[in-house]
Amino acid sequence: MRRGITPVTAVVLVAVLTGCGILPDRQGGGGEERQAASQSQAVSPPQAVPQPQTEEPAAMVKVTAAAEELGAIASRKVSHGGSNLRVDITGLRRQGKIATLTWTVANLDERTDTWYLGSRLSSAGLDITVSGVSLIDPVNGRRYRVARNGTDEDAKCVCSNGSETIKGGSSLELYAVYGAPPADVTKVNVEFPNLGVFTDVPIS
Repeated sequence: MRRGITPVTAVVLVAVLTGCGILPDRQGGGGEERQAASQSQAVSPPQAVPQPQTEEPAAMVKVTAAAEELGAIASRKVSHGGSNLRVDITGLRRQGKIATLTWTVANLDERTDTWYLGSRLSSAGLDITVSGVSLIDPVNGRRYRVARNGTDEDAKCVCSNGSETIKGGSSLELYAVYGAPPADVTKVNVEFPNLGVFTDVPIS
């Protein structure tokens, strides 16, 4: 099962962000969150970027030749929830004041196995979305959280829903939209709750 972002969806996302007043410096609204780090220091846990709790060490993954062969800009295999998974980041694209991250999660186990996404990539236990996935600028010490379509407590994230089950041998395509980092930021780290951190992911 694969779900992608169509050009129409991208236009709607830009309209939603513009119409609802999503600003780059608004925390929780796709903006940046200042981290406790100097310009010359990379963000380091626990003060700035706590490592996610995973069932295996949260490896810091850089782009590899294997990832490129998969048509991804970064790739990682991880075991979680009793399933063997592969996370492929397929794009991080800047479009004016927004940046769109796309990735897939593939279940590498037998077809009888299933992995329920649910709230495993969310920012809160009852949030069935991928709102917990964030971009981190380690040079400037800033974290960018998923954009939301408003400023109140009920504002929904501009991202994929998590109410999907990935069967063995299949994959699911996901996305999240953020306020774009400054133009001079060409690479960021991408943090996935429960699935680890990818470093030096290029912004195109």
